[in-house]
Amino acid sequence: MPGRTLPTIPQADVAAHNTSKSCYVTVGTKVYDITPFLEDHPGGGDLIVDYGGKDVKDIMDDPASHFHSESAWEILDDYLVGFVATEPVMKSVTNSTHPADIVPLPPSEAGAEQLRKDGVNQPLYENTGMSCEEDLSKETDASSDYRTHKFLDLNKPLLMQVWRGGFTKDFYLEQVHRPRHYKGGDSAPLFGNFLEPLSKTPWWVVPTVWVPPVAYGTYLSSQGLSTVGLTSYWITGLCIWTLVEYVLHRFLFHLDQYLPDNRVGLTLHFLLHGIHHYLPMDRLRLVMPPTLFLVLATPFWYLAHAVFFYDWNAATAVFCGGIFGYICYDLTHYFLHHKTLPAYWRELKKYHLAHHFADYENGFGVTSRFWDWVFKTELPMTPPKVIKTS
Repeated sequence: MPGRTLPTIPQADVAAHNTSKSCYVTVGTKVYDITPFLEDHPGGGDLIVDYGGKDVKDIMDDPASHFHSESAWEILDDYLVGFVATEPVMKSVTNSTHPADIVPLPPSEAGAEQLRKDGVNQPLYENTGMSCEEDLSKETDASSDYRTHKFLDLNKPLLMQVWRGGFTKDFYLEQVHRPRHYKGGDSAPLFGNFLEPLSKTPWWVVPTVWVPPVAYGTYLSSQGLSTVGLTSYWITGLCIWTLVEYVLHRFLFHLDQYLPDNRVGLTLHFLLHGIHHYLPMDRLRLVMPPTLFLVLATPFWYLAHAVFFYDWNAATAVFCGGIFGYICYDLTHYFLHHKTLPAYWRELKKYHLAHHFADYENGFGVTSRFWDWVFKTELPMTPPKVIKTS
C-alpha cells in the first residue's frame, strides 16, 4: 500500500491556480503547487507564473529554451500535491481494472527510501558538487548536510561556528564553495542575536541610500564644470568602476590563495564573501550593507581626489560616476540571482550563476564579462564531467 494518498484535482481547479499567490503546474497527470518556489527559481518567478495552471513538461524538456537537470525534476517532486482529474482520465480510471496505472500514486516511504539509497549517477562539477543552476535552489537537509560534511549546521548561528570550528583553510574553502540553500528560501541565522538584522539588506536599500548622495555630488560638481566636462569625468568614473568591480571580486573577495590559515582570516572571509558562496540564493545577503560599502568606498574618495588633485569638481564627478556604477552592480547582482531578465542579462545571469555552481575560480565580472576577457578569466561554460553519486 502506498504511504500516502494524494487527491485528484479537476482540470478547471488546476487552471485557476495561475498567479504568484497560488501557482500550480502539471506534468502529465501530476499536479505541483510551486508557489513557495517562485522567488527561488533561478529564472525568476514571473517565468513560472506564465505557465501557471498549465502543463510544463514540454518547456522543461526543451533544451533550446533552457536545460533542466535531474535536480530540477527532484525539486519539482517536493511540491507534488495531487493528480489532475480530467474527464477523459476519470473515465479511464472508472473503466480500468488497474486504475493506479493511469493515475499513479507516489511510492511508500520505504520505497522512496530505497530509491534514495540506490542513487542516480549524474555528472557534477567537482569543486562545487553541483550540476546546474537549479541545484542552487534545491533545499539543503541541514541535519544530513552537517552529518555528512562536518562543517556548519544551518540550524544554528553560522558565524560562531566558523570562529570556533577549528577548520583548516583548505577544508573551509572546499566547503564554503559548495553551495547550500536554506529551508524555505529564508536566511540562515548568522549572529543569532540582536545583530542579526544588520546582516540582512533588501535590494532596494542600495538605491535608496546611495542615489541621493550621488545626485547631490553630481550637482556640486556641475557648479564648477561645463556640461561636457561633467559628463566626461562622470563617465570616466563609471568606466573605472567596472575595473574596480572586477579587481575587488577577484583579489579581495576571492583572495583564497592568500587567506591566512587561522580563524580570524576564515571568519573575515566568511563575513565578506564566503557566506554568499555558501548560501548564494539568500536574497537578503546579496547586496552590500551600507556600512560595509562606506568602509570600502572611503579610500576611493581620497584616491579620486589624489589623482584629480587639480580640480575638486572633477574628482567628485569621477567619484560619483563610480558610485553610480556600484549601484548598478549591486542591483544587477541581485536581479541575476532572482529575476527574469531581457536577453542580454539572461546570458549574463547564466554566466554569473555558473560562477557559483560550476567554477568559482573564474568568471569574476558581474555587470560585464569584458574584464574576464581581458585578463583571461572567462568561464569556459563546459558541461560537468565528474561523475559522482548524488
